[in-house]
Amino acid sequence: MSTSYFSLAIGVGTQNLQGHWLEVFYPQPLLNPPGELVHAIAGKLGYQGGNQTFVLDVGLVAGLAESVQAAGFSAQAEILEHLTHSQKPLVATLLETDAAPASTPEAYLKLHLLSHRLVKPHGVNLSGIFALLPNVAWTSQGAIDLGELPARQLQARLQGQLIEVFSVDKFPKMTDYVVPSGVRIADAARVRLGAYVGEATTVMHEGFINFNAGTAGPGMIEGRVSAGVFVGKGSDLGGGCSTMGTLSGGGNIIISVGEGCLIGANAGIGIPLGDRNTVESGLYITAGTKVALLDEQNQLVKVLKARELAGQSDLLFRRNSQTGAVECKSNKTAIELNEALHAHN
Repeated sequence: MSTSYFSLAIGVGTQNLQGHWLEVFYPQPLLNPPGELVHAIAGKLGYQGGNQTFVLDVGLVAGLAESVQAAGFSAQAEILEHLTHSQKPLVATLLETDAAPASTPEAYLKLHLLSHRLVKPHGVNLSGIFALLPNVAWTSQGAIDLGELPARQLQARLQGQLIEVFSVDKFPKMTDYVVPSGVRIADAARVRLGAYVGEATTVMHEGFINFNAGTAGPGMIEGRVSAGVFVGKGSDLGGGCSTMGTLSGGGNIIISVGEGCLIGANAGIGIPLGDRNTVESGLYITAGTKVALLDEQNQLVKVLKARELAGQSDLLFRRNSQTGAVECKSNKTAIELNEALHAHN
């Protein structure tokens, strides 16, 4: 048996009538768990190595709790004790390596690792995750298989109840699974499970953070952080702004925002920004945008494509209000966040 492991988690989930997993909640996922803890659990599970998922019964969980307690891991034993009272399916997922997920429970474990801040965006293998996440109804009664929803709705109505459907999606909202410390999220539905929301981040009502994306914190998010995008500390994404992800367009450029940046309201980027960059409100910069590079006297140096400025620091991107040309010059007025706004999350 291996002496090192990538991740271990035991949780409770929801299955449809055919026994297929719809979602899994892991109260305390572990990254690089101690070998002694893994060995205390693996023997009772019949673990033979590799990446495996096990469906558990309450009796087995009780035995795991005793074994884990005897090995000296009281915090994990306490969680297992709570799970012995579950009326819903229980699952254990043990990953020896960070291979592409092979099941719904494995996919949910990796999303939990991101939202628990145990790994950062692009720090875990999520290849093929969409095929493993069923599209379900997220309701006031939890996750419901779409094929089973009409019968459940009728049953509820006949009992004088109402099942409220909040969304139909592959991803649930993060806060139903993880609420990171030191953050403010005005509309929890706009942050997906698998988002990494750094300490002292404020996400306003129109802010959005996708899975495998996030913020280092502190930061202000009033715009869209698309999948794969990471925002450095001290940066501000203005109202209605957008960062281009890599999911829809087939591109392979990893978009990121450096430290101390400002993306103005209704602006957007399709290139990675270095530190202390400012993008003027309403200006959308793609990799192929023609940019007039100016010197300190606002004289034209040359015209180039925005991708040639990707990752460079201390830049101001603006649009000439008379000619409409996109211009770039040295940025001498880097933003400073309102410290009091983020210090008391």
